Amino acid sequence: MAVLTEDALIKIRRDLHQIPELALNEVQTAAYLEKVITSFNQTHLEIRKIPDLPTALLVRIEGSAPKRTLGYRTDIDALPVTEETGLPFASKHPGVMHACGHDIHMTVALGVLSYFAEHQPTDNMIFFFQPAEESENGGKLAYELGVFKGQWRPDEFYGLHDNPDLPAGAIGCRMGTLFAGTTEVNIDLEGKGGHAAYPQDANDMVVAAAALISQAQTIISRSIDPIEGGVITLGKLEAGTIRNVIAGHAHIEGTIRGLTQVMIKRIDQRLQDVGEGIARSFNAKVTVGLNQGGYLPVENNPELTKRFIKYMKGNPDVNFVETEPAMTGEDFGYLLSKIPGTMFWLGVEDDSQLHSATLSPKESSIEAGVNAITGFMTARMAE
Repeated sequence: MAVLTEDALIKIRRDLHQIPELALNEVQTAAYLEKVITSFNQTHLEIRKIPDLPTALLVRIEGSAPKRTLGYRTDIDALPVTEETGLPFASKHPGVMHACGHDIHMTVALGVLSYFAEHQPTDNMIFFFQPAEESENGGKLAYELGVFKGQWRPDEFYGLHDNPDLPAGAIGCRMGTLFAGTTEVNIDLEGKGGHAAYPQDANDMVVAAAALISQAQTIISRSIDPIEGGVITLGKLEAGTIRNVIAGHAHIEGTIRGLTQVMIKRIDQRLQDVGEGIARSFNAKVTVGLNQGGYLPVENNPELTKRFIKYMKGNPDVNFVETEPAMTGEDFGYLLSKIPGTMFWLGVEDDSQLHSATLSPKESSIEAGVNAITGFMTARMAE
């Protein structure tokens, strides 16, 4: 197979869209990707699997006169969302959908790979088809398994995320942080249950939880620099069994988001402080569990990102948009904390937002994305 045409890319995207799979279970998806990749010119290609991460795929292209190794990452998992697009190629897996556009991500990656399989690059290239971005932090898992070592370690790593708010095919990027880092919050409050008529004999954890939630919101308004920003959302509260029984236990779940790792750690510490204060105030046991995993802020490398933006701005065929940081999370941040690189947006122009059951990206964005990325990679290799 030669370089993928636009029609071939659209067919691939629709095939992938019909077989969405959740994190670490992307068996059909990985098999489909491998089938497409093995149809490319194999002269300079090497495909590698990871036994301990079986749905991951890596592809290495040998450069003709390499000065560096350029990495390109795409995520391959889907979300537990029931599709409501009504498209003829809608998900065939009940309750699972590519509601974050990873089918677009994969298709663009295959388009770029097909180009360099047919036109041997000057530099070496690594393509990483990564499972488990939406949960289970697949990028961190791969890195900790020692995948990126020796000839398989990129000197620079690039990746995109689709954006329904940008025009189809536009490239968006910015210096600094593109995506926030995220921390999962799980809080348990233990007191003493009792009869509603005798509060003096109990220790009410509904009241304690209410006080904790209220105080937690002051962390952002009073402990964080307002021009830097952060988010604490406590979205789930469970307590009690019936109206006339005082609850002796409460459980809270939420998320913390910040644009730098320093900011996230500061918010984490302040929430721990609030928990300790509530424990003392209410004579209760308060356990604050914080889990960030691999979801670090996506902090773009200054030098590489400046070069990337300069190329995109200077290319008359690219509609470049300088974007604001987003408070959504992305586990590519973990890889960028280990290997310098840049993440950017690909506009897919849709009225529905990411993670929506009605998300339907414009397919004209695919070829535009492939062309912009192959152009940038080729220019980078000429430096």
